[in-house]
Amino acid sequence: MKTILQKITNDSSQSFACRIYETPQFETNWHKHPEYELILILKGNGTAMIGDYVSDYTVNDVFFMAGNLPHWFRKSHPKMKGAALVIHFTRDCWGDGLLQMAEMKTIQSLLQKNNGIQLEHALKKEISESMQQIHHEKGFDKLILLLQCLHRIGHSTQYKILAEDFTDTGNVLNPVIEKIIDFSFKHYLEKVTLEEVAAIANMSVPNFCRFFKKNIKKTYFDFLRDLRISHACKLLTATTQPILDICYESGYKSWAHFSKQFKEVKQQTPSEYRRTYLYE
Repeated sequence: MKTILQKITNDSSQSFACRIYETPQFETNWHKHPEYELILILKGNGTAMIGDYVSDYTVNDVFFMAGNLPHWFRKSHPKMKGAALVIHFTRDCWGDGLLQMAEMKTIQSLLQKNNGIQLEHALKKEISESMQQIHHEKGFDKLILLLQCLHRIGHSTQYKILAEDFTDTGNVLNPVIEKIIDFSFKHYLEKVTLEEVAAIANMSVPNFCRFFKKNIKKTYFDFLRDLRISHACKLLTATTQPILDICYESGYKSWAHFSKQFKEVKQQTPSEYRRTYLYE
């Protein structure tokens, strides 16, 4: 598999693209593109990788990502059907002058950030409904609805920042990263050593550690931790399994280690996370 520098095509009658991508087109591996992306998950669930962020995603989640922010929505099972409504646009797709207008200050501020965010609460519902309306509208009304979405997001605080000021200056993503990510998804519930994963990259351990952190902006073991905690979150919210069982099923041999790492990632204990989800 090769990592993708994705090319977004667009109808010449529109200033931005709005499409539904469904299996197999939904399966785009670790990739990036210069366009900003607003994505609503319609089908499937799995693990979202956005810059240096790793966690779970599910139906009705809404994400907004800056241009050139590497990402991958990997389904929890290869045979699962995945689908998303995706809006792609460039910063200058409306021409040079529009964003310079005083009335566009909120949108301009939103687009200046190199962030990946996930919408929450009433904002998520509002933008989800607007995106579906954008998909069915045409012409001027379609454009106005997108500007309203961006304005609303820019004004709101109902989102969490997943990848903040993530800078990726390379024009091509290294295909070795794809191999490492693919291996990690297949084996993250098992014991994995740096020697083993460095051999896959055909590097020494010190060189691999530097290479991985340069590309993913975190250590390999922090990345592995995030995959395991994401798996635990799915079990906490989708099952009634005892939390101790979930600890062991998520690749941990020690409750103390699991509990500590879970709180580092989620700022909550596993039981608090489960309660929060139940009462949302």
